[in-house]
Amino acid sequence: MSKVDLSPRPVETMSPRQLERRKHLIDAALALVSEAGVERLQMKQVSERSGVALGTTYRYFSSKDHLLAAAASDWRARLMDDLAAELRGPVPPSHGSDRVVRFVHRGMRAFQRQPNLARLLVSVTISTDPFASEVVDAMASTGRASLLALMPELPAAARLVVPHIIDAAWQSELVGWVTGRTTLADAYARLEEAIRLVLAPYAAESVAV
Repeated sequence: MSKVDLSPRPVETMSPRQLERRKHLIDAALALVSEAGVERLQMKQVSERSGVALGTTYRYFSSKDHLLAAAASDWRARLMDDLAAELRGPVPPSHGSDRVVRFVHRGMRAFQRQPNLARLLVSVTISTDPFASEVVDAMASTGRASLLALMPELPAAARLVVPHIIDAAWQSELVGWVTGRTTLADAYARLEEAIRLVLAPYAAESVAV
């Protein structure tokens, strides 16, 4: 007897109606996490809030971790778009380090306004669900691309490692704040110091040129 494939349906193969149903599930998960936190969330609650049958929910997401990773990715993508739009204002910072510092600090303030969603972002990074891990990896890649877009002056040799270093520092400070091991003010200060330290050599190069 052949095994039944229980993998969730790939997003790129979904019809418009299926994509809408998937969005309802993500929106419901984000609303529930925002209201009550991530720890006690159940798939049944998401099903009831979204109006999507529980059995159907598992056709879209393999587990609660997979759903939460998708929800975290969706919220973070919207946040990154909003932050990038703010930096395209009338007088954007002229230096890459200033742009990145402003971007990251505003991101931390957004996490402060939505602490349960900040905890969601931290929690999904340690999931062992393979489908959740795929989403987390894609989310991290998109985040690094957003940072890279703020630093067009970086030379080719640095364009892979520098966003990775800054993103890792940001994630570390977010974990520290979410778990109560650091204050937001200290996180701000360390992030700014790390960003300026990492980007200082490239700022010097651009001035020299």
